[in-house]
Amino acid sequence: MKVDPTAISDLIEAALAADYTGVRRIGNRLAREIAEQGEPDIARALQALLRKRGVPLQTSGYAESLPRDIGSRLPLVEEGTWPSTPMFLGESVSKGLDQFLEDAQHIQLLTEKGVSSRLGLLLYGPPGTGKSMLAGHVAARLERPFYIARLDSLISSRLGETSKNIREVFNFIPTRRAVLFLDEMDAIAKLRDDRHELGELKRVVNTVLQGLDSLTDDIIVIGATNHAHLLDPAIWRRFPYKLDMDVPEESVRDAMWLHYLFQDDSAAATDTMLLAKLSEGLSGADIQSLSLAARRRSILRGESPGLANLMLAVTAPSRGGRQLPDGRDLTSDERRHIARKLSGAGAQVNDIARILGVSRQMVHRYLKEFDDG
Repeated sequence: MKVDPTAISDLIEAALAADYTGVRRIGNRLAREIAEQGEPDIARALQALLRKRGVPLQTSGYAESLPRDIGSRLPLVEEGTWPSTPMFLGESVSKGLDQFLEDAQHIQLLTEKGVSSRLGLLLYGPPGTGKSMLAGHVAARLERPFYIARLDSLISSRLGETSKNIREVFNFIPTRRAVLFLDEMDAIAKLRDDRHELGELKRVVNTVLQGLDSLTDDIIVIGATNHAHLLDPAIWRRFPYKLDMDVPEESVRDAMWLHYLFQDDSAAATDTMLLAKLSEGLSGADIQSLSLAARRRSILRGESPGLANLMLAVTAPSRGGRQLPDGRDLTSDERRHIARKLSGAGAQVNDIARILGVSRQMVHRYLKEFDDG
């Protein structure tokens, strides 16, 4: 594993200067480089250290100057870490992201030519589709600090102070060459003609609009919402770049299962293909959670991941949250259910028998019993 010696030198210098922000920024860069070199566990351990928020540095008298809520004195923004986990994107989202990054990387040239665009990117789609992670990856690709403002928490403080809090955030971000991530935008950026909303909330929407308009073109703002239909049309217009973060398509699901479950072992191509077909409608967060749960059971039991249990969890109805694979012995009805699902996904009898741990004859029996039923 190779580590940039300049980064090590910079990290030591920042630590000796009690520069907490510098330590986190350089540490995040190192974590990303280590992850790219195929050492994700080391990268995650380094990020876990960084998430301790530099208690020794703060004890020594250093504290980063962040805007704070007047009543609670809690920070209005937090500095996020660059993700070490790779991002899996469909073709259309990937192309849109590349366009945004190319414009952001050449904003000075575009400004000089008079064709610059406001660097506002809106991410919308259901929960668990990677909006927060993508925002972190943008900051990492542009090598900028990453600040997160969770607008649902801003508005949950004193209602009369909400607009002031928002102004503080927009006044703060130009002082940093950073990426500002506005999460849960639908919490305050609701339709201004909603008769059920208080007048204060209508003024809050205007404050957000004024804040966005006050930023120069080189300031990067990424907004995210799970409920795009709730956003005021004027909010949409402030974000020239928009990405629809829907649940992953089959090819993306295939890549995610391969990475999270099989750690990029190409020998598992048949199983990842079947899992990709069975997991239609699952979010990226679902696939990651199920994969890691299966790997935990595998490590603790000293055996390969239990595909049958995993596939049962993948195909079981979800009521308020998907059940994790538990590694128990499956019932005959559960094996019959999985056999039917796998057959419908185009699996060969040999593969179904291997996954269920039964004979080919039993697989034929399971499928015949289903056809007869």
